[in-house]
Amino acid sequence: MQKLLALLPALLIAASASVAPDWALPVAPPGKPAVWDKIEPRNLRGSSAHFSDAQMHDLHRAVDWWQSEHPPLPESVAVGVGSAGACGYCHLPDGAGRPENAALAGLPADYIREQVEAFAGGERAPLDGKWPPSVFMRTTAKAASAEVVREAADYFSRLRFTSHVRVVERARIPGAVAESYVYALDRSTSEPLGLRIVEVPDSFEHFEMRDAHLGYTAYVPPGAVSAGAAMARSGGPAGQPCALCHGTGLKGGVAPPLAGRSPSYLARQLFGFRAGTRANAAAAPMRIVAERLSDRNIIDLAAYAGSRRP
Repeated sequence: MQKLLALLPALLIAASASVAPDWALPVAPPGKPAVWDKIEPRNLRGSSAHFSDAQMHDLHRAVDWWQSEHPPLPESVAVGVGSAGACGYCHLPDGAGRPENAALAGLPADYIREQVEAFAGGERAPLDGKWPPSVFMRTTAKAASAEVVREAADYFSRLRFTSHVRVVERARIPGAVAESYVYALDRSTSEPLGLRIVEVPDSFEHFEMRDAHLGYTAYVPPGAVSAGAAMARSGGPAGQPCALCHGTGLKGGVAPPLAGRSPSYLARQLFGFRAGTRANAAAAPMRIVAERLSDRNIIDLAAYAGSRRP
């Protein structure tokens, strides 16, 4: 009986918390398949590169607007092979990533390889079983050779991570519409933010063009950053301060860095640990932590981590 009573708080949290709130998995309503122009070259101011709309939506080739800002791309990052996508298409040539996927720049090479293996082996899965970015990552991981994974992991690990997200606390935000696995804002309307993180590109046109310079705004509930900071220091319901593993300022330690990374991405990972969709052996310590977190705890921690400078 005493053991059952000791477990009761964690059981109550698990019972009341959702596996994956809808806001964490933004998917646009189904529509007609897009037809992308293959001819007309487009350009970003300050870049000498040109890409057509079709090229900017080709998952098997990285869209590299800023070639002088990073080392030459290995073939595995620049071009996909077979059913494997180009690593630099989703994660961007400089490894900055986007809210729907991981920022790989500066992560340890061994950690990157470990995560690809977890996707390939089914130990890391989409939260809802069908989140398209994770499904595509699983397909790519299964198709990529060990040499391709090693080459890409070594490349991204040597890059310096630059944060592109701004965390803003708001009780109300413009109307949020799911679009391309993030949110677009309709400023003619407004709505309560509630218990959500709503992350939006500062320019949706540049988002569609896969501009690695693009900034993002992550709207979080009032008080989320300070609550997350207090929880990170004390350990909160989990009883383990975040810095013990993720280092001072969440800049990396025995576990990967979190500072300045996408809050909506970080929240999805915590939901995944809690739900058991991140289940390889290395995920075990975080699963123990996440199982004790409520939805609000996860939002607060993700908001705080995203607000830190790397």
